Amino acid sequence: MSVIKVMSENLANKIAAGEVVEKCASVVKELVENAIDAKATIIKVNLIKGGLEEIKVIDNGVGMDENDAIMAFSRHATSKIYKDDDLFFIDTLGFRGEALPSIASVSEVYLETCQKDVGTKVHIKGGELLEKGLSSAVVGTKITITNLFYNTPARLKYLKSEATELANTTAFLEKLALDKPEITFTLTNNNTLIFKTSGSGNLLKAIHEIYGLNVSSKMIPIHALSDDFEITGFISKPEILKSSRNYLITFINERVVRNNDINRAINDAYYTYKPDGKYPIVVINIYTDPTLVDVNIHPTKQDVKISKINDLYNLLYQTIKDALYDSLLIPDAIPKEEADKIKNSFEPIAKFQNIDGEQTTFDFNTPSEPVKNEEFKSLVLHPVGVCLGTYIICDNEDGIYLIDQHAAQERVNYENYLANLKKEQVHITNLLIPITIELSQSDYQKFQIHHEVFDKMGFVWEEFGINTIIIKSHPFWLKTGYEEESIKKIIDLIINLEGNFDPIKFRENVAITLACKMAIKANDHISMLEIEGLLNNLMKCDNPYNCPHGRPTIIKFSVYDLEKMFKRAMN
Repeated sequence: MSVIKVMSENLANKIAAGEVVEKCASVVKELVENAIDAKATIIKVNLIKGGLEEIKVIDNGVGMDENDAIMAFSRHATSKIYKDDDLFFIDTLGFRGEALPSIASVSEVYLETCQKDVGTKVHIKGGELLEKGLSSAVVGTKITITNLFYNTPARLKYLKSEATELANTTAFLEKLALDKPEITFTLTNNNTLIFKTSGSGNLLKAIHEIYGLNVSSKMIPIHALSDDFEITGFISKPEILKSSRNYLITFINERVVRNNDINRAINDAYYTYKPDGKYPIVVINIYTDPTLVDVNIHPTKQDVKISKINDLYNLLYQTIKDALYDSLLIPDAIPKEEADKIKNSFEPIAKFQNIDGEQTTFDFNTPSEPVKNEEFKSLVLHPVGVCLGTYIICDNEDGIYLIDQHAAQERVNYENYLANLKKEQVHITNLLIPITIELSQSDYQKFQIHHEVFDKMGFVWEEFGINTIIIKSHPFWLKTGYEEESIKKIIDLIINLEGNFDPIKFRENVAITLACKMAIKANDHISMLEIEGLLNNLMKCDNPYNCPHGRPTIIKFSVYDLEKMFKRAMN
């Protein structure tokens, strides 16, 4: 007796649903992407209990006639691809024939749609057509999903709380609203508005509508073009950081995607501008030939593989790096309260009160050009002293400046070390008393594997007994009195080298490590003369605003900030 049989259509749909529908946000994703593919310009998502009880998506797209309304719930039925080659030129978002039948197989669906003069309504439960007929003639589609996973209890129990399901849906729709700023998105839960975008087509304005003025006013525009890729979008200044990678929002050909290499390029570009474990807000759209992108590696089509990924990495990295360098400024210690007074409207220009009570505007149509990195060098600072043994106090007519003495010294050290490490010609210093360094057997073997790196830096050494080396000369830029400690730090970095050796990253790691260890520490007493010397050295730095770990070196309290705190200014 044959044991292999063809599954029923309904069972196959339930299995497919396991790939397509994982949570309420998965249902919303497929329905909203279908609305976008239907050329909708207004999309409303109304949830009850985060989607656990009901999901309703309403759009003003092209709609469907009666035949298509019923055919849309048939497996493998699609309007988006017709031949094999179409798989390599995908410019639509939906799941291509699997989403609607999969959703309908594990829920109850009410569909109302109209293409021209006659509307159609369809009622399906568990994949079975229960009713079809006429509906109101409003062009577009309204689809309501209830009783999700009612017939697959194993999946039903894995749905999260209302708050979690709502958060997942909100996060996805926020990304989609940034991807499609020309579409008006509205999200409600239990008849309460969660967010709404204007559909203005202006990306910076959409960023403001999603994240608020404090973020949108600190975004830097980027644009770059190569033979294969074009990059447009916005990146946040280093003062706007999050604890999650979820704010690294990237699109390829206007499709929300996830790609580790793209995230790595963004993160690497912010290297030394931010602490580890913190991430910027970025909204970047990458345009390229569809044949260079494989979106078929996962059912959601969010995980993608990219041909020529190294070229894209380099373009992203350099573009972001250049934009950050050109726009660094001293962060204000206290965010302006005027930002909270912005009108809750969707006009292209937001207005709020400035220090003198006059109206100031923030124009979303004309994002501010990056300011060249000259602000700090143009400052005339008057040192006052040190507070808490850590923060140098300076002032001028604009306000008070606090400078972290350790972070400032780190930056000075870092740029000094890095400049010397980049030099082709190395000047060395001979030691009167050689330095002896003993290693473990495993560390000694690792050092031997990569000792050429040590040699090229200018160290002269030789073996000296078992697992021991003796240093006879070192590069002149090692800090006097800290030679042995510095050499041990460098050897530790060499021992821990893994994979392909990247000389640029290695030099940066050496510079960062030595800069931190050799810097003034908190509670180290420094004289007024030393303060002036540190400020002068900091002003000569290429980037005086951050230590190499990304922490700020200087923060400003404006005169207005102080007057607000002391109630001298009441606006």
